[in-house]
Amino acid sequence: MTIRSILVANRGEIAVRIIKAAKVLGIRTVQVHSAADADMLAVKLADEAIDIGSPAPKKSYLNIEAVVNAAKAAGVDAVHPGYGFLSENADFADAVEAAGLIFIGPKGDAIRLLGDKVAARAVAAKAGVPTVPGSAGRLATIEEARAVAAKTGFPIMIKAAAGGGGRGIRIAADLADLERHFPQASAEALAAFGDGGLYLEKVITKARHVEVQILGDGTNFVHCFERECSLQRRRQKVWEEAPSFLLPAEVRAKLCESAVALAREVAYRGAGTVEYLYDETTREFYFIEVNTRIQVEHPVTEMITGIDLVSEMIRVAGGAPLSISQADVEAFGHAIECRINAEDPAKAFMPAPGTISRLVVPEGEGIRFDTMLYEGYTIPPFYDSLVGKLIVWAETREACLERLRQALSGLVIEGIPTTIPLHLALASDASVARGAFDTRFLERWLETEFAAKTGATAEVA
Repeated sequence: MTIRSILVANRGEIAVRIIKAAKVLGIRTVQVHSAADADMLAVKLADEAIDIGSPAPKKSYLNIEAVVNAAKAAGVDAVHPGYGFLSENADFADAVEAAGLIFIGPKGDAIRLLGDKVAARAVAAKAGVPTVPGSAGRLATIEEARAVAAKTGFPIMIKAAAGGGGRGIRIAADLADLERHFPQASAEALAAFGDGGLYLEKVITKARHVEVQILGDGTNFVHCFERECSLQRRRQKVWEEAPSFLLPAEVRAKLCESAVALAREVAYRGAGTVEYLYDETTREFYFIEVNTRIQVEHPVTEMITGIDLVSEMIRVAGGAPLSISQADVEAFGHAIECRINAEDPAKAFMPAPGTISRLVVPEGEGIRFDTMLYEGYTIPPFYDSLVGKLIVWAETREACLERLRQALSGLVIEGIPTTIPLHLALASDASVARGAFDTRFLERWLETEFAAKTGATAEVA
C-alpha cells in the first residue's frame, strides 16, 4: 500500500529528519512526545502531535502500548521508529503490524534474529561472512567461558548477546579478569536489555570500526558503500566518515559484497548497517553485528551517494521495490559527521541540559546540520545528550577537514556547553589528518593531547 501518513515514534534530531523526509514525499506526520518534549522542534514541524506519557522513557518512548494506541488514534498508515528506543524491538514491530499498521523497518522476526548477536554470527557465517574468533553460541557458565578463552587466547572481549551501544561489554586481559568481569557483564546486560546472555570474541588489537550501509526490499539488495567509525569514546561513536579512506579497493569490494550476501540471507527489508572490525595490518575484516534500523551516522552516506536513505525506507515499507540497483550506487568525494552533544568536555563530558540562548548554523556548499535545536529551546535532562550532527562534504578528505574546521568555527550554540571544542581539536590533529587512529585512539588522545590543550578530564565524573 502507499503510505499517506506516518507516526514518528522517536524524538530529537532523528524525529526532525524523518518529518522532513516525509514532507518531501507529501506524507502527513504525527509526532508522539513525552510531557517533557512538548516544545521540541519535531512537535512544531509535525502535522499533529500526541502526548504519550511522563518524561521517563519507560512511560513514554519505550511504552509499546502507548505508542501503538497513539498510532491507531491518529489513523496513520505506518510507524517510523528512528534509532534507539523501540527501533530494534521485535515485539514493537510485531505490535505495530498486529494493529494493522506498517512498521518502517524489517519484520519482527528479522529484528529478533539479527538482534541476538550470537544468532547473527551464525547467520553471517552461513552467508560466508568472516566472524571474529570466539564462542559458537551463548555461554551459560564461567566454565564454558574458560574453555573458549583457552582456545582463542587473551585478550578476549565479553559481549552481551542482546542489545548494543557498548553496554554489557568487558575486556579480559587474563583468566582472573574473565572470572571477575563475566558476572558483571551479565548483570549489566540483564539490566539494560532484559537478557543477561553473553558470548566471547577475540580482541582484535588496533582494529578499525568499519560498517556497510545496506538497503533491501525483501527481494533486491544493495550496499551504499562503507563508513569509518573508529573515533569512539567508551565504545560510543563520536565522529564518522564516508568512505573509509584507508580501505584498499579490493577489500572494500569484498566487504560490501559480504554485507549484501548477509542481507540476502535473511531477505532483508529496509535500511540496515552491517558492522565489522578491520585489521589494517592483515587486511582482514570480521563481522560484529547488524543494526536493523537507520543509523545516527547515515547522513555521511547520503552526502557521498546522493541517496535519501530515510525516503527509501518509507517507500520500501509501503511496498515499492528499491528505486535503485547496485549499478546506480556511486560514491563521490568525502564526508565527515561530528556528533554535537550537550556535554562539557572540560568537566568529564558531564551532560549539560539547558536553554539555547543563541544558535548560528553555518551555511554553504557541502555543509549540513541535522538538529533538534532552536533559540529559546530548553533541552530536557531525561534523554541522550545528542543535540545535532554537523556533516561536511568535499571532493577530497583533506578539503573536507578544512571545510569542517571552518564549519565548526561558524557553528554557535550558546546557553549550554557542547562538544564543539572537542571536534575542533580533532579536526586540527595531525594523527586524525593522517588517518592514524583505531577504536582506542580517542580515549588515549583525550587523556593526553586534548587534556594538555584544554585541561579537560577524560573520564566521566
